[in-house]
Amino acid sequence: MEAYCVKCKTKREIAEPQAVFTATGTPATKGRCPVCGANLFRMGATDAHAGLERPAPQPRAARKTAAKPTGKAGRKPADGGPRHGSLVIVESPAKAKTVGRFLGRGYTVRASVGHVRDLLRSTLSVDVEHDFEPKYRVPNEKREVVKTLKAEAAHAAHVYLATDPDREGEAIAWHLLEAAEIEPARAQRVVFHEITRPAIAEAFAHPRDISMDLVNAQQTRRILDRLVGYSLSPLLWAKVRGRLSAGRVQSVAVRLIADREREIEAFSPVEYWSVDADLAKAAPNGHGKPQPFRARLFKIGNDDVGTGQNCRLKTEADVQALLPDLQAAAYQVARVKSGERRRNPSAPFTTSTLQQEASRRLGFTAKRTMAAAQQLYEGIEVGDGQATGLITYMRTDSTNVSTQAQAEARAWVTARYGADYLPAEAPQYKTRSKGAQEAHEAIRPTQIDREPTALTDYLSRDQLRLYTLIWQRFVASQMAAAVFDTVSVEIQAAASAQTYLFRVAGSTLRFAGFLAIYEDAQDEDAPRDEEAAANQLPALSVDEALALLKLLPEQHFTQPPPRYTEASLVKSLEEYGIGRPSTYAPTISTIQQRGYVLKEDKRLVPTETGLIVNDLLVQHFPEIVDVNFTANMENELDQIADGEREWVGVLNEFWAPFVEQVKAAEADMPQVNTGPDYVGRDCPESGHPLVIRWGRYGKFIGCSDFPKCRYTEPWLEKIGVDCPKDHGALVERKTRKGRVFYGCANYPACDFTSWKRPLPQPCPNCGGLLVVANKNYAQCLVCEQQTALADLPPIQAPTEPGASLPVAEGLVED
Repeated sequence: MEAYCVKCKTKREIAEPQAVFTATGTPATKGRCPVCGANLFRMGATDAHAGLERPAPQPRAARKTAAKPTGKAGRKPADGGPRHGSLVIVESPAKAKTVGRFLGRGYTVRASVGHVRDLLRSTLSVDVEHDFEPKYRVPNEKREVVKTLKAEAAHAAHVYLATDPDREGEAIAWHLLEAAEIEPARAQRVVFHEITRPAIAEAFAHPRDISMDLVNAQQTRRILDRLVGYSLSPLLWAKVRGRLSAGRVQSVAVRLIADREREIEAFSPVEYWSVDADLAKAAPNGHGKPQPFRARLFKIGNDDVGTGQNCRLKTEADVQALLPDLQAAAYQVARVKSGERRRNPSAPFTTSTLQQEASRRLGFTAKRTMAAAQQLYEGIEVGDGQATGLITYMRTDSTNVSTQAQAEARAWVTARYGADYLPAEAPQYKTRSKGAQEAHEAIRPTQIDREPTALTDYLSRDQLRLYTLIWQRFVASQMAAAVFDTVSVEIQAAASAQTYLFRVAGSTLRFAGFLAIYEDAQDEDAPRDEEAAANQLPALSVDEALALLKLLPEQHFTQPPPRYTEASLVKSLEEYGIGRPSTYAPTISTIQQRGYVLKEDKRLVPTETGLIVNDLLVQHFPEIVDVNFTANMENELDQIADGEREWVGVLNEFWAPFVEQVKAAEADMPQVNTGPDYVGRDCPESGHPLVIRWGRYGKFIGCSDFPKCRYTEPWLEKIGVDCPKDHGALVERKTRKGRVFYGCANYPACDFTSWKRPLPQPCPNCGGLLVVANKNYAQCLVCEQQTALADLPPIQAPTEPGASLPVAEGLVED
């Protein structure tokens, strides 16, 4: 008899099988895995149960860690009739459609459409005097959903709660149990990490009870966020301005961005110089062209030249003093070192690495990445008229891969490239994320032979690009390392004053390995790989004479640390252990919506409001915005999930000192709000001055006589370029889905729009409007000629007093 092993992630023969009965009297078999020793369990009667006395069903033991139930579970059908069939509840209609197709007859699959209960918005909804008992309610928009689920559950013989396989999903399952008043004895939890027929069958063959440890971990996070948010936000309204918020994770994210901005502001660039030499090896037999290459000076006598702040060549004068000596020197090869370098593939995607790579390679925001991934996970019709899940669960911090998926990948690689492209054994990757849930799998395609090229007719552009990325990364992760031949050459320049050493390194690809399918995008903040960028070196031998073609002295300045991108911020949050896979994208969206952070050229820049709020929180609530404190809190939530800590105790330890800090801040925090920010025009409806306000979706213009007058205008950002149609100001706009585009401020009178950012410089060929084509080139919208961005003249600064470019102001959108 076989059962599924959660550690091996495959079916195993049950060792030392023992016939048992569950608490409800259901026959089952328990034993252990013969490979890893984990406990195995399988429902169903066997011959071994013959003659055994079936125990009477026992009621479930009350769990001390569980929150107090608020519903009246266990109601029988109103008509008193028999129960029949099975009800399966998932989160989304798309997931319900896909799961229902695999289960077939006898199962009714319904969607809860997300959470069905939450804390009241109007009050704290947490009784801090009585063990932090939460007060939940069903939102008005979910009452009809809950009513329908309650009615169907009352008539079902079995109820399966098939919500997502993480803490959030576990909590939704428990809230469904409570809100729909489902009898616990008839409800079971099923968990699957991919929506495919085998995964669904396996999950329903091994149902389990709801894990209250996981529920309480999520509930503790929710209560913590409520305690912090509802305590700090009113304080910020009173001391700074309205519509601000603070959060346990979002405030730490803002601090990272603010601290980086302060580092940049405090940075003082240091000048240093480098000297390169273009050298040439004589052509074979004196015929043909010489073979040039470039080397860099790295030693003067016995002293290293160094780089950056440690460079010996600090000024142009330092370099000019060397050039005559170097020009007259005799150059010959002093040392040649050949070697081999192996480059291993990256691990399959986690949520964090997927968001980072999609940002670098596809230009996706974290929110856009997760939206497309959700669709791929929940199921899409791919030719047979029926939906199927294309990837595994997309909120995970584990790099584990099932043995079945590895076997499929190895078979595909062998068939396509041959056995040489496989490592001897399937690779095992170590998860780097703190507190990773190893029972989960990495993000991978559910079926390896479903290649991206076969799905072009069925997926949207975003879906196809993301699926291709996931598919390529996973297959590459199971392939052999790439092998490079490397060479490092040192060239001696013997001069009258002293001896100099130049160095150059290069590499050539000998065996592609995983690079035949996939190569990681270069981290935008990573230092440039000089070896990868080196010239192709000719064959050189020791003592071989070289000809000097040219000396190339170059000035450099040390650079400040770069501002965060969404990708690098997600990376830092993960490295510090702040938040979890499900929180990265919402956190980044929230700090932008609140006006704490703006995105400029894909970089996150703190606003004045963001800096003010951050400074206040750092001064008065140092622990709340401390990276280590937030990471330690995540560890405590993990301990609750593992059953090692009581959730009430964790909340008590946090609340007692925090409430004292709130009281002190109410008395000591300075008033920093400077009054309304006037636009300089009057409201066309009431005549009162117009002011800048902040709402849920950012900055807008409203009447200062609000709430008596509710007149509003959009806030539009001028980019300092005139419209080519009517010469009005071009402004930055956003679609309903948040995608940035550029249009004329005189819309709808002028309908000019562009997805690509217009540039103030005219086209050098025809004088038309240039837009940014890519990171290296601009393109004219009139003649379509491309021009290198580096060749464009610099933007002239405005000369009028008080003028600035670009400028932001409120414009009426008729």
